Amino acid sequence: MEKQRGLSGDTAKWALILGGSRGLGLATAQKLARHGYGLFIVHRDRRTDLEGIGKSFEAIRASGVPCITFNTDALHAEKREDILREVRKTLGTVGKIHVLVHSIAKGHVKPMGGEGPHLSHEDLQLTIGAMAVSLYDWSRRLIDMKLFAGDTRIISFTSEGSSKALPYYGAVGAAKAALEAISRNMALEFAPLGIRVNCIQAGVTETDSFRMIPGSDKIKAYATKKNPSGRLTSPADVANAVYLLTLEEAAWITGTVIKADGGESLR
Repeated sequence: MEKQRGLSGDTAKWALILGGSRGLGLATAQKLARHGYGLFIVHRDRRTDLEGIGKSFEAIRASGVPCITFNTDALHAEKREDILREVRKTLGTVGKIHVLVHSIAKGHVKPMGGEGPHLSHEDLQLTIGAMAVSLYDWSRRLIDMKLFAGDTRIISFTSEGSSKALPYYGAVGAAKAALEAISRNMALEFAPLGIRVNCIQAGVTETDSFRMIPGSDKIKAYATKKNPSGRLTSPADVANAVYLLTLEEAAWITGTVIKADGGESLR
């Protein structure tokens, strides 16, 4: 487990980002850092990619906020407990997690029909577990350990594929639909604890995960053409929406899916 220490738990607000080394997660980390949040970032990357990722993390630290990173498997229960023990140690008796961002993108993009290899039962289980159930697993443990603040925002990323059928997207679409359902119930049942839970439905965003989808170039061209804003959604666009949901003025927004797509889904 890689761990980089920053400042003490006296930082006013902390965010825990699951999947924060690239794409939407990294853009969100950068945005929250600019607004003074201390960061815990959990990511899973190969050693060959760590140099570039490390530069992004160092740039955040150079801005003066603590950025503590863990290169480990966020889906492994024992490793999750190791991380949370370190989080509690850093926060001490004063610090709390004010924002939890779920940006884990691990799953399978395979066809259900046509030529194989086809999507399997195990593929579906892994994808739904990683991209949906893990949000609840982490949230539940943070509640059990009393690490959440009295006003906490939990935010995750969904997509239009949660309600529309797309080729090769069966497992991810199922995971996104499950993510939305889990988030709604978390919003309902965690509200007495001061926890607000929302999903952001981003438009098509050119990330590493997106490029893994077969035919992503065609999807990109189509999304750009149909978006009334004339371009794809950027990670920064989505990070801006995350930040809006962390504001005091957004305290009455919970249990919903908010679109940040420049109007892409309008037609």
